[in-house]
Amino acid sequence: MLSLSELCAHEPNIDSLKSELKKAKHDTTKIHLRFDIGVAEGNFRIAYWDSLANDAKKASSKKYEAGALNNLGYIYDDLGDIPMAIECYKKGLKIQEDIGHKIGIATTLNNLGQIYKKQGDISRGLECYHRSLHLEEEQGDKGARAVTLNNIGGIYSLQGDLLKALDCFEKSLKLNEETDDKKGIAQSLNNIGMAYKKLGNIDKALESYNRSLLIRKIVGDKRGLAFVLNNIGGIYSMQGRTQKALDCLNMSLEISEGLGEKRGVAQALNSIANTLVQKGEPQLAFSYANRSMQMAKELGFPENIENSAKILKTIFQMQNKYKAALEMYELEIKMSDSINNQETQKITVKKQMQYTYEKRELQMKADQDKKDVISIGILNQKEKERNYFIAGFGLVIILVLFILRSYTQKQKANALIRLQKQMVEEKQKEILDSIHYAKRIQNALMMSEKNIESVLKKLQMI
Repeated sequence: MLSLSELCAHEPNIDSLKSELKKAKHDTTKIHLRFDIGVAEGNFRIAYWDSLANDAKKASSKKYEAGALNNLGYIYDDLGDIPMAIECYKKGLKIQEDIGHKIGIATTLNNLGQIYKKQGDISRGLECYHRSLHLEEEQGDKGARAVTLNNIGGIYSLQGDLLKALDCFEKSLKLNEETDDKKGIAQSLNNIGMAYKKLGNIDKALESYNRSLLIRKIVGDKRGLAFVLNNIGGIYSMQGRTQKALDCLNMSLEISEGLGEKRGVAQALNSIANTLVQKGEPQLAFSYANRSMQMAKELGFPENIENSAKILKTIFQMQNKYKAALEMYELEIKMSDSINNQETQKITVKKQMQYTYEKRELQMKADQDKKDVISIGILNQKEKERNYFIAGFGLVIILVLFILRSYTQKQKANALIRLQKQMVEEKQKEILDSIHYAKRIQNALMMSEKNIESVLKKLQMI
């Protein structure tokens, strides 16, 4: 589940949702629809999400309770109430972990990481981001990965590793373009612009900012509009186009104040103070810089405090207030060290190496699993082939035995026939021999009769 600002990029038909809400009978369905309506309307009221979280809890709708808590944390973060933001995120995270909602876990970790980063707790921030990135890659969620890559790029940018930051931002842009996430594209372009600005490529920075500005106007992203106007104003200020810079910055300030977005207000106030210093109006600049410092301290974010201290140091120098300028310089260095010291940079490298190693390990395991599946498939195929061969060979043996049996039976039958034939022939021979014998007797008798007749004739003649 994405954060409130990210979800607003995918606005459903609000009238249709409200119509469905009137027809809904079950509490869980009503909670689901109210959640979608709140997101679609860009509802930034604490009371709305607090009520939804309580209703979801009563209805045992864990997923929407966690989503409402996540959005509450986002709103408290915008309002500068960081302890409440962290409390809401942690409650939501616990629920997401209990129900095993991995994308919800990833989103909440991302939001927690953002707070830790702004507080200067780079180690915990990176830990959240990398845990989030693992889950997003596992789930194949390109949009969520794009958000996390933007956030990791932000840490590299803070620590001055601008090429790595730019690489993260460009990867994020590509993912957002693949999913056609307009607000995500605008955010990535804004971050790319900041990286180019720090690298000294002002033309590329302004080009990226203007592309981001156009998209934010189209989608109606007021919060994003305030931030990109602040960045464009900073470019105009660098170029000496102070009036144009102040026009952009005042618009940014007005939007952020209207939204109650304290961090945006602090940044706009600081940028206006910088531009007024360039314009040669240190006294007026001080009023903006001082308000910016108060708000930055209220938020407790080292980066904002560092920026405010830097401009106040310059103003005090212009006013010959060197003691005050020295205090601001020391505060600036202290805040800078909390973000950029060698220890946090080591942690960043270590976390990145750990993430890369774990990702490679997971990839290797996935590749091995594929190989195992293929090997098992080959073994199964060979086993089938062997079984087929054995079965075929068995059939051949049975056929041969059958043929041999038939042949043997035929041979026996032939032998019997030959024997019977021989017996018949012998019988026939015996019969013929008897006939011949009888005939000889007959012939012998006939000869005797002739002899008798001859003797009788002779006697008569006497």
